[in-house]
Amino acid sequence: MQRVYEFLKSAGTYYLATVEGDQPRVRPFWTILCFEVRLYIQTGKSKPVSKQLSLNPKAEICAFKDGRWIRVCGELIEDDRVEARKAMLDAYPELRSMYDENDGNTQVFYFRNASATIASFTEAPVRVDF
Repeated sequence: MQRVYEFLKSAGTYYLATVEGDQPRVRPFWTILCFEVRLYIQTGKSKPVSKQLSLNPKAEICAFKDGRWIRVCGELIEDDRVEARKAMLDAYPELRSMYDENDGNTQVFYFRNASATIASFTEAPVRVDF
């Protein structure tokens, strides 16, 4: 999982896909955290992505960097512990102007039953399950 985290962190921006009814929804994200041996993302409870994940936790992430790409799929499960929210905001202090671990809006999710594939046009794909 560390390899997946490092790829996503170095890519900077990744794209998160969720489902709303029968319509896929994709948007850019950049918060990624390895916390307590889990891979986390962050959003706000007031955003549509939060509602989409509460109705259907299946999601995918995709990022591209230096001719290689990664696809991560699995279930995004909310971790409602203040420690997890604080760890995310400590890792991204620039978010503190909009979020606080105790604001009732900050939300973090971790991947469960996840797999990642790192690929390129010139190398064999590498799969990582976590």
